[in-house]
Amino acid sequence: MSLIPEFELGLWNAWILMFIQVIINHFLLMQISKGYLKKRVAETPGTVPLNKTEKKIDIFSTIFLFLLFIYSVVLPLQLGTVWFYTGLAIFLLGLILGLIVSIPWVTTPLDEPLTKGLYRYSKHPIYLTIFLRFIGVGIASASWLFLLFLIVHIILTNFLVIAEERFLLKKYGNAYREYMNRTPKWIGIPKSGKE
Repeated sequence: MSLIPEFELGLWNAWILMFIQVIINHFLLMQISKGYLKKRVAETPGTVPLNKTEKKIDIFSTIFLFLLFIYSVVLPLQLGTVWFYTGLAIFLLGLILGLIVSIPWVTTPLDEPLTKGLYRYSKHPIYLTIFLRFIGVGIASASWLFLLFLIVHIILTNFLVIAEERFLLKKYGNAYREYMNRTPKWIGIPKSGKE
């Protein structure tokens, strides 16, 4: 693994995994969850009210995400290596878990917070599955620089989920407060409801 692998334009660069991710996230999932997605869109990160500091953090987070996509265009995958197969396995795990995370979006009534499925183990499983996919891309291309950009993006996202939780608490009240109290922020075993 190198800090900055040689830049090279090619078909088998990291962009192909990034493209697959975009297709799965934005087109396939939108088709599956058509009506529900439109109604739930009010609670997605792009529509959560942010204060001045959070807006700046959001801009920086978006810049690092954009850098990841641009860098992936010239970042060759390390085909035939342990790095590639390990990264691909992590990427595919992230894709599968991402599809599983979408199920509560279409099965939970709109007046209730998302608390089923993987939402029992994380308040932010969508972010986790995205991070997992990006980690897979970074490993498959054996690039520390890609992973460094990703770490900065993850740290910035950690600040943005505070705004999202504040918004959801206002929207769902005590139901979300109870969910917050028993569910780990990122990942873990939920606390018992009996306290």
